[in-house]
Amino acid sequence: MSETSLQQRAKTADRARIAETFVSVQGEGKLTGVPSWFCRVSGCNLRCTWCDTPYASWSPEGDARTVEDLVAEASGSGVGHAVLTGGEPMLFDAVGTLAAELRARGMHITIETAGTIHRDFACDLLSLSPKLANSTPAAGDARDPAGVWRERHEQRRLPMDTLRALLADYPERQLKFVIASESDLPEIESLVAALGDLAPSDVMLMPEGVTVPDRAQTEWVTRACVERGWRYCPRLHIELFGDTRGT
Repeated sequence: MSETSLQQRAKTADRARIAETFVSVQGEGKLTGVPSWFCRVSGCNLRCTWCDTPYASWSPEGDARTVEDLVAEASGSGVGHAVLTGGEPMLFDAVGTLAAELRARGMHITIETAGTIHRDFACDLLSLSPKLANSTPAAGDARDPAGVWRERHEQRRLPMDTLRALLADYPERQLKFVIASESDLPEIESLVAALGDLAPSDVMLMPEGVTVPDRAQTEWVTRACVERGWRYCPRLHIELFGDTRGT
């Protein structure tokens, strides 16, 4: 799908392209372990080199589904938490409609976003994942031979005014940073300082990868968290199910 086509479809308030929906336990963040209904939109305005859901970004899959259909599925799921993720859910008008409808039915709403777009959606927990320099596709990436997405991604990944606006509007939040090496720490420290009034407990470090990290990696990430008062963020779904869709 071209970026223009994605933008046009994203403006439809009653339906969106959906990569997958499923019930599982939340694998990341403050609500780790909580049974949740997940709705993953298909489409993203970034292209992280290590993206673990390429079927919602680099090679988007899925059919358009109506908000009415999604609400019926979520309401019948038997769980009280909904996680609206992607791709990038803030792209889609329909996600705002979906969030409002689910909230009206008493569901707790988590929205998982990279923080590049500001929207006023019904949301109980904003799960913000600002993209570090380690996310930018390398020159010569076979998925991006002309380097178009490399340039777009780098331009878009950290819009500071948008990030500040989201943090101001959503007081219940968590910032999850995908960290690949200790060299990422200065960038995170600089970003956290620039964003202003953040509780250290809202800042989380999540080791990059789609396998359970080895002990050497967990040790330095844990040490970084202890030294700064941040949180270590495991990926429970990877530990339980591996890198498997629908979990």
